[in-house]
Amino acid sequence: MIYLDNNATTRLLPEVLAAMMPYFGELYGNPSSIHLFAEQSREALRQSRVAVGRLIGSRPEEIVFTSGATEACNLAIFGAAAARPERRHIVVSSVEHHAVLHPIERLRAQGYEVTVLPVSSSGGLTAAEVAAALRDDTLLVATMLANNETGVIFPVAEIAAAAKARGALLLCDATQAVGKMPVHARRLGVDYLALSAHKFHGPKGVGALAVRRGAPIVAQLVGGGQQWDIRSGTENVPGIVGMGMASYLARRRLEEGAYGAVEALRDRLEQAILANIERVVVNGGGEPRLPTTLNVSFEDSSGEAMLQLLDEVEIAASSSSACQSNVKEPSHVLTALGLSERYLHGSVRFGLSLLTTDDEVDELLARLPRIVARGRAASTERSASE
Repeated sequence: MIYLDNNATTRLLPEVLAAMMPYFGELYGNPSSIHLFAEQSREALRQSRVAVGRLIGSRPEEIVFTSGATEACNLAIFGAAAARPERRHIVVSSVEHHAVLHPIERLRAQGYEVTVLPVSSSGGLTAAEVAAALRDDTLLVATMLANNETGVIFPVAEIAAAAKARGALLLCDATQAVGKMPVHARRLGVDYLALSAHKFHGPKGVGALAVRRGAPIVAQLVGGGQQWDIRSGTENVPGIVGMGMASYLARRRLEEGAYGAVEALRDRLEQAILANIERVVVNGGGEPRLPTTLNVSFEDSSGEAMLQLLDEVEIAASSSSACQSNVKEPSHVLTALGLSERYLHGSVRFGLSLLTTDDEVDELLARLPRIVARGRAASTERSASE
C-alpha cells in the first residue's frame, strides 16, 4: 500500500506509541488527584506541554490541550466573542477549514458581520488585503498558516501586525503547518494558534490551542476547572503524552532539515506529472507551499473516478479535505481559486511525509497517466448521460 494522504492524517510513529502505552496501563492516575499516581500523570502532562510549546514557540502555560484542532478553533472563536462582546465584526479568508468557517457562520447567524476575503487564482492572500477589511469594531481575524488542500502558506506575521494595529485578535489555524515547517507563535504575533497531533505523526483525538498570555478568552467547556479553567475535563493523558513525544520528534526533524528531501520528492513528482500528462494545473503553484503537499487538477477528468482507480492499485490519495470527503460539492478551496468547471472536478491531492519513498513516487508516476485517461473517459461518459 502506498500512502499519499498525509494531509488527512499521518502514521503514528513507533516511538510515539511506545511513550503512550504505560498510560493505558499501570500509569493510570487522574492528574487532578493528590497522590503518587496523580503526580505521575501530572508530570507527564507538564513534560508534554513543554514539548508542544517548544515545537510551536509558545510558553508551556499558554498550551491548552483539546480533543483536536476543531475544538481548538471553536474555543478560540467562541471564547474570543464571549470575552469581547462589544466587537461584532470578523474577517476570515475564503479558504479556511470548515472548523473555522462553520463557527464563524454561527456567529453571523447571531448578528455578527463577517467579511470573507477572496484569494488570488494561486491561492494567496496579502496582509494589505486583510488590513483594508479591518474596522474599529473588528473582533477577530482568522487565517490559516498553510492551506490543507493546496499547501499555500499565508503571511501570518504581517497579517497579525495589521490586526494588532486595529486592536483585533488573530486566530491562526496552523494544523497543516506544525511539524512540517518552522512555527513560532510568539514571533508570528498571533493570539490563538490551533494544532492537531495526528497531522505530525501523533495520535488522533488530541490537539491544542496556544493562547497568548493576556489574550482574552472565555471557557466553552466548564466543569472541574482543569487547564486554568479554560478547558475543563479530565485530560486525555495517553493522547497528550503521545502528542508530546510527536512534538519532540518533529522539532528534532525540523532542526535536522529533514523536510528538504520531502520537498525535493514533491517537486520531482510535480515536474514529472506536468511533463507526461497534458492539460494539468498545479493548484497553489507559484506561491510558497508546504513541502508535503501537491494538489493538481486534470482537465475534463473525474477526481472521484481517479481516486477509486488509485485505490484499486493500492495508492491512497484524496481530492479535498478528509472532513469533506463525503460531500459531493466541489472543494470550496478550489472554487475560491476560480478554477473552471473543466478542472474543478478533476483534482487530486497528494500528501507526502518523511516516510514517503522514491520507489513509491515512481510507482505512482508509472500508473498515473493511464488512471487520468480512464478518469477523463469516465467524466465524458457521465456528461453524455446527463
